[in-house]
Amino acid sequence: MRPQASARFLRTLSALLASLLVLAAAPQPAAAEPFRIDIRGVGERQVALALPTISAAPGLASTAELIRTVVESDLRRTAAFALIAAKAGQVPTEASILQSATQSQFKALGADFAVGSQITTAAGGQAELRFRVVELGRGKDLGGLVLNGSPTPAEARRMAHRMADYIYEQTTGEPGFFSSRIAYVSRTPGQQTLMVADSDGENGLAALRSKEPIISVTWSPDGRKLAYVSFETGKPVVFTHDIATGARRPVANFKGSNSAPAWSPDGSRLAVVLTRDGGSNIFLVGADGGEAKALTFGAGINTEPTFSADGSQIYFTSDRGGGPQIYRMSVSGGQASRVTFSGAYNARPVISPDGRSMAFVSRRDNGFRIVVMNLATGKETAISDGPRDESPSFAPNSQWVIYSSSIEGREVLAASSIDGRVRSRLSLNASGIRNPAWGQRP
Repeated sequence: MRPQASARFLRTLSALLASLLVLAAAPQPAAAEPFRIDIRGVGERQVALALPTISAAPGLASTAELIRTVVESDLRRTAAFALIAAKAGQVPTEASILQSATQSQFKALGADFAVGSQITTAAGGQAELRFRVVELGRGKDLGGLVLNGSPTPAEARRMAHRMADYIYEQTTGEPGFFSSRIAYVSRTPGQQTLMVADSDGENGLAALRSKEPIISVTWSPDGRKLAYVSFETGKPVVFTHDIATGARRPVANFKGSNSAPAWSPDGSRLAVVLTRDGGSNIFLVGADGGEAKALTFGAGINTEPTFSADGSQIYFTSDRGGGPQIYRMSVSGGQASRVTFSGAYNARPVISPDGRSMAFVSRRDNGFRIVVMNLATGKETAISDGPRDESPSFAPNSQWVIYSSSIEGREVLAASSIDGRVRSRLSLNASGIRNPAWGQRP
């Protein structure tokens, strides 16, 4: 962009931020509308898994069925599993699944893996879930977990996600991601709400309410806080927000616009974008605030920072080459090098937790699509179809990306495996949802 265009951009950005009047609050229950999840595509390899009914003690049958249903739903939405239906009466426990006769029954159904489980009442009225996974071909015990919680739907879902994580990792070799959390903005007439929910959209809590747009939301590495931009003090300020307590702290409150926060991998500082010196430049501030250290300089646009997985580098969007492209520089400053070269518009980079991939927004085929780049090889894979996809965010296991999409005029969330083979759409019937961020559960 030319200097005049940069100035127009900054005026537009300031006007947008000046319109924000945010009403913040500690997390509270929201009228949770169930997500609809549509899945398409099949993974490169499918695991044939028998997931029988959970053996339940008296009074816990409904809890056991909810857990099994959530586990099944978690595994199905990866499209990596062919779930084998058990026959009537096949209800193996954690112990009986180790018996060769029991394993033979499930092998005869075509399963390669099977799960035996039971839920009983423990001390203090707690529910205790025990399960074990076996590889049937070799009769190998892959271990299991003992999980405890109150027999409430929320706790049952928590245990189910943990169970699904374990099954997923033991059968695919990749870490699970079902116990993680997502944040997103739900838009209803006259109000926008920043929601925090389980990875499948359930158990939603309202972390922030506003009559105006909520933007630039990002999770801390430990999953305990969100950072975002608010104008409640009369100008754009970057706040951090403790999800459990509702405690909030201004961490970037300088002259001009304060925007686009990004956490360092160790959670000790934030990269933010400030306009206090006339341009749009990237600075570092402590996670608790303090003085800002400039990383970029000049009158152009440098924005949308994100840290490398090891915290040594910053990736960001800049117009220094004439149009928006992604650049990389040392976190200590210095010369920046260009990272993207395909197409005239590449922006909004985010680095996977394992440091191997970068997801970003690219204008291709007359639309905005999500692209994943292998940072070692430079290979790019478009994982969305457009035409208006934005705000990519990696799952904690680095194998999935969630993003905002517009489908036939409706705002939805979508997710894709990083190879683009499996895609899912998460939508609500009554309200638009956008600006997702995927975070670790504390």
